[in-house]
Amino acid sequence: MSDFVSNFWSMYVAVLTVGSIIACLFLLWVSGTTKVSPAADNTTGHVWDGDLREMNNPLPKWWVYLFIITVLFAFIYGAMYPMLGSFQGQLGWSSSGQHAAEVKTVETAIAPVYAQYTKMDAATLAVDSKAMAIGERLFMNYCAQCHGSDARGSKSFPNLTDNDWLWGGTPEAIKETITQGRNGVMPPMGAAVGTAADVANLAQYVLSLSGSPHDPVKATLGKEKFGACAACHGADGKGNTAMGAPNLTDQIWLHGWGADAIIKAINEGKHNAMPSQSRLLNADQIHVLSAYVLSKSANAK
Repeated sequence: MSDFVSNFWSMYVAVLTVGSIIACLFLLWVSGTTKVSPAADNTTGHVWDGDLREMNNPLPKWWVYLFIITVLFAFIYGAMYPMLGSFQGQLGWSSSGQHAAEVKTVETAIAPVYAQYTKMDAATLAVDSKAMAIGERLFMNYCAQCHGSDARGSKSFPNLTDNDWLWGGTPEAIKETITQGRNGVMPPMGAAVGTAADVANLAQYVLSLSGSPHDPVKATLGKEKFGACAACHGADGKGNTAMGAPNLTDQIWLHGWGADAIIKAINEGKHNAMPSQSRLLNADQIHVLSAYVLSKSANAK
């Protein structure tokens, strides 16, 4: 990989760029100074389609001047802007710098809109129609891709309209989730549980915790194997919001319901990641968005 970050490639691009511009000048000079001995009718002798003859006329002056202006513009542009490898140009322009400046301009423009909401708590914001209209637009732009436009999620993407929170459903916890992101990992536990029969029995016990249809005999055998899971999900299976461990006693199944889905989760593990949104949203926007998410949940009903 060092070959791709060395100075060689910067020099390669610079030399290739300057060489191409000089080659254009050379081609223009050659075409303007090279003389072709024309025939008596001022043609070059080239004939196409039987009677289409090439005349030995020079390029129009305006065309030549346009070529020269283009080449001069290329040299001036290369001096002002980053065109020659790693050289940044006299103006110091960069696409990332322009993006940062535009983001700052937008944030300055919208700051007065959010200023009125910064001192309002989430519960108050949740009943403010204007704030929630802003929150909805933020949600559609940054959250709906995973959680759905109705916030009901889908398989492996949490439903935000119920009362089940992997990492906690308080305004502070929701804000922390949006700001920092979440990384939920369940390691493969098949080897720790035991044999395939032990895993199948454990799956039946997990089903029994939520009152789902299950085999009571296998569930009884699987109960003693639940110790491998209790460290995260708790001895009672009610989960742990500090770790993002799901509550196994309700009827909410993030990664699919049924013995087969549970067995697969035990054997293969699960890894769910929510990216941090702080790179895209400022603190005031996250404050309003958190209130909107809270308003969609059962906690606000």
